[in-house]
Amino acid sequence: MSFSEPPIPHPPIPPAANPPIACFSGDANTPALDAENTAPGGIAASLTGNVAVAGTLTVSGDHHCAGTVYAKVDVVLGSDCAEDFDIVPSTQIDPGTVMVLTDSGDLQACQESYDRKVAGVISGAGEYRPGLILGRCHSTQERMPLALVGKVFCKADARYAPIEVGDLLTTSPTPGHAMRVLDPTKAFGAVIGKALRPLDAGQDLIPILVALQ
Repeated sequence: MSFSEPPIPHPPIPPAANPPIACFSGDANTPALDAENTAPGGIAASLTGNVAVAGTLTVSGDHHCAGTVYAKVDVVLGSDCAEDFDIVPSTQIDPGTVMVLTDSGDLQACQESYDRKVAGVISGAGEYRPGLILGRCHSTQERMPLALVGKVFCKADARYAPIEVGDLLTTSPTPGHAMRVLDPTKAFGAVIGKALRPLDAGQDLIPILVALQ
């Protein structure tokens, strides 16, 4: 699925030349049309041809698209762009965990400071949710979305130094936690992003702006 601008603007939908074959009406509490098929893989409605929606289209489940999604206005998504990665087996990883790459390409929680194998932060902690998840596919291992860019809640440890808004963050010896960069000479290639909220002491989840560098 891709988001792109259509090459030719679509003309407005003209009014129907003839009255509709069927017309349904409802109110604020009663749907005009309700179709249900609870069988596994069942289809409640099948439409062939163009479908015009002159209001808000609300989907409470998954949306599967085999073509291109054209958007001429804003596409409002979540807080970060993430990609699914395999997680090292037999490890318990929570959203907000700072992750590093292993030699096999899997991810595990960071365990040392200024680790240049840092890859990002597991998305979905706090009030932020991923807006776009790439690389979703079947795997024999557990896979989790890793925030690569955008805003994400991250586990942070201020016992090494207080964290202020705008501070660069890197990996810390506390498993899965970030800390403030104290030595810029060691931080090149090991920066996770910038803090968006201060943390004076202890450990907590704080929002950060992911910007690997």
